[in-house]
Amino acid sequence: MIRVIMGKKGSGKTKQMIEMINNAVQTEHGNVVCIEKGDKLTFDIHYQIRLVEANQYDIADYTALKGFISGLYAGNFDITHVFIDSLTKIVGGDCSHETEKFLDWLNNFGERHNIKFTITISDDASLAPEGVSKYF
Repeated sequence: MIRVIMGKKGSGKTKQMIEMINNAVQTEHGNVVCIEKGDKLTFDIHYQIRLVEANQYDIADYTALKGFISGLYAGNFDITHVFIDSLTKIVGGDCSHETEKFLDWLNNFGERHNIKFTITISDDASLAPEGVSKYF
């Protein structure tokens, strides 16, 4: 299952995600991971959440992010929820057809391995391609 939270900068996406991440500690039966660009969430999320700073791993595109997420799961089968803050900033691009293809792959990956994904994208939600908006 995938949930995308999309909105322009300053619309409250990260605040909403922080609340969801901290609630996940109480409700999830497995491990929770948060992937972010930068280290702005370090002091806002519960210490039990595995915080991954994407800049340390040189994730340059969606192919690299697929490999990264697959590797996270291969190293820890107990992951039940992954949060990705600012998806398009991590991979360096705009919300496009490649984003749609990645979200479809992520949805299939999550269904196969029983992992939920919550993702924020900084862009105007009204301009989202249909393949992205179906995950709102």
